[in-house]
Amino acid sequence: MNEELKVRKIENGIVLDHLPAGKSPDIMKILGVDNQTEETISILMNVSSTRQNKKDIIKIEGKDFEDLVVDKIALLAPGATVNIIKDFNVVEKRKIKIPDVIDVVSCPNPSCITNQREPVKPRLLVEAADPLKVRCYYCERVFNEHDLLEKL
Repeated sequence: MNEELKVRKIENGIVLDHLPAGKSPDIMKILGVDNQTEETISILMNVSSTRQNKKDIIKIEGKDFEDLVVDKIALLAPGATVNIIKDFNVVEKRKIKIPDVIDVVSCPNPSCITNQREPVKPRLLVEAADPLKVRCYYCERVFNEHDLLEKL
């Protein structure tokens, strides 16, 4: 079988690989990518993969990565890979892991103290990664990925 390059290599930026198939639109929102974004972006969806059957890939030229964003992406794509590209070469590769405690997303419960005017930082405890199941430290309610999507 003749393998061909579907999307050209990027000179500098990031490549998110091994994303669950169909998750790239939600991840693009987390990254803050919209029609005002100036970077060149390549999105591949439902790409054949030996590891996952199907996967998504996102390439963004000229974008650096912040840990806060990685923690949010981990909620939708634990086990995905971040490749940092410099001069067309992968200079760093790391696997995205879901943290034990999530403090980058507020509790989906509108009555939770973290959503009131109290100076309390959100704290969601991860009970399961796949499928995602988190429990709010304060109100003790349990939430899944779908519940957290609108908070991302």
